[in-house]
Amino acid sequence: MKTFTNRLIDRIKDTNSHLCVGLDIRPEAMNDPSASLNMLKDHTKKIIDATHDITAAYKPNLAFFERWGSEGFKWLEETVEYIGDGPIIIGDAKRGDIGNTAKQYAISLFDYFGFDAVTVNPYMGSDSIRPFIENQEKGIFLLCRTSNPSSAELQDRRFENANLMYEEVAHLAVTLNKNKNIGLVVGATAPEEIRQIRKIAPNLPFLIPGIGAQGGDLEKSMQYGNFNGAALINVSRGIGFAGDLSEISIREAAQNYVTKMRAIHE
Repeated sequence: MKTFTNRLIDRIKDTNSHLCVGLDIRPEAMNDPSASLNMLKDHTKKIIDATHDITAAYKPNLAFFERWGSEGFKWLEETVEYIGDGPIIIGDAKRGDIGNTAKQYAISLFDYFGFDAVTVNPYMGSDSIRPFIENQEKGIFLLCRTSNPSSAELQDRRFENANLMYEEVAHLAVTLNKNKNIGLVVGATAPEEIRQIRKIAPNLPFLIPGIGAQGGDLEKSMQYGNFNGAALINVSRGIGFAGDLSEISIREAAQNYVTKMRAIHE
C-alpha cells in the first residue's frame, strides 16, 4: 500500500510536472459575468480537458462550489468524477475543528467526495488534524505560511522559544507525519519562508500557491521548495481564465508554466 506522499511523487514523475491547477471557477471571471452554473460546469471541463496530461494535481476550492448550494455540491461530485484516475485531487476545504467534528469532515471529503488530499487548518491543534491522517493513502496539506497579504499578522508571531508560528506548524507536521501523508501549504509570495520551512521539513510535500495573479516567485518556489521532488505549484486564474478562455489559451498557459518549471528543475 502506497502512502499519499509516494502517490504524489509518482504522479509528478509520471507527468514530469509539478503543476497543480486550482479550480476556482466563478462567473465574475468569465467573459460573461452573468454566466450560468451550466456555463461554469462547461468551463471546468474545458480546463480539465486542456491540462489533464500535464497536470500533477487539481485543487477544487470548495467555496466556489458551495456558493451554489446543493447544485454546487452536485457540480463538485461531477468534477471529481470527470477528473478521474491519474491526477491527485486536493479538496481545498481548509477544515479545522475538534476531533469528533474533524472525523465527520474526513469521512465527507475522503469517503464521500473521494478527494486524495485536503487542506487543513492547524489552529486548533493536533486533535483537529489526526482524523485526516489515519489512512496513509489519503493526505493533507496543513496551512503553514500562506500567500495572502495579512498572513503575517498571526503566522509571523514569535513564540517564547523564538520560533515563529509557521515554524511551529512545520515542526508539528513533522512530528505527526507517521503515515507519510502530511504536506504543508507555503505561499510563493514568501520565498525566504519557503526556504526556512524546507529546512524544518525536508521530506514533506509542499503545496505552493500564489503564482500568477498574486505575484509569487516561481523560480524561487521551485528552487527552495522542491527538495526530494515533492512540490506542487498551484496556479488558478493564470490558467483557468487565460487569454480568451478557449481550450487553446488554457493549454498554452498551462504548458508555459510546466515548461518553466521543468527548466528550473533541471
